[in-house]
Amino acid sequence: MAQPSDPKSRRDSDESSSTTHFGYEQVPVGEKRQRVAGVFTSVAAKYDLMNDLMSLGIHRVWKRFTIDLAGVRPGEKVLDVAGGTGDLTREFAKAAGPKGQVILSDINAAMLGEGRKRLVDHGLVQVPAVQANAECLPFADDSFDCITIGFGLRNVTDKDAALRSMTRCLKPGGRLLVMEFSKPQSSLLSKVYDEYSFKLLPLMGRLVARDEDSYRYLAESIRMHPDQATLKGMMENAGLARVQVYNLSGGIVAVHRGFKLD
Repeated sequence: MAQPSDPKSRRDSDESSSTTHFGYEQVPVGEKRQRVAGVFTSVAAKYDLMNDLMSLGIHRVWKRFTIDLAGVRPGEKVLDVAGGTGDLTREFAKAAGPKGQVILSDINAAMLGEGRKRLVDHGLVQVPAVQANAECLPFADDSFDCITIGFGLRNVTDKDAALRSMTRCLKPGGRLLVMEFSKPQSSLLSKVYDEYSFKLLPLMGRLVARDEDSYRYLAESIRMHPDQATLKGMMENAGLARVQVYNLSGGIVAVHRGFKLD
């Protein structure tokens, strides 16, 4: 009689037979995870510099809006998922204060290492850095007052699983904020943005980071990400309520905020 396969074997089999997108390519699920890991390992050291160049510094305004909207208060517990180099984490640590707790998490060891170094440079040695997959976060149910994921969800293979995982980890009354590139709200802006993304962005990647392909993937991944209304519905399906959408820079970036009511 055949023996049932173990969960890992079934998962590996599923990943080899199912496909997803990597930019504009269709690839096996497991391959996407490996290739996304390769992208961020490649760009980690120049990630902050490239953000400044790519957005002309405007990413700082988007992040400040998200930080203010999160409304972290002293004593709260916060998780920054796909936190990378820790821009949001640092500000949340200041807001939560010594009686609160803020955790930086990222699936990519190179990005997490850069984030940890920057936290130490800012004197935030008490902030834990945890390597974690957003689709299956290693934290207990009802753990956090606030969870954020900034410019990370589009790189997640199973976005619905990640949204469910983050919702599970929220305390009742807690809020999830998703800051991500989205769909420009005017056709003119969309055309200009396409020209910039597919011509200038890979060129800057080649000249500054010596990695044109990774930055071409980042541009393509933005176009494959769900639009504002679709992501709002996905958050509601994950169990969040009172989901609001805030378009920034004409919809180039959108911040979604939802609450776990029970």
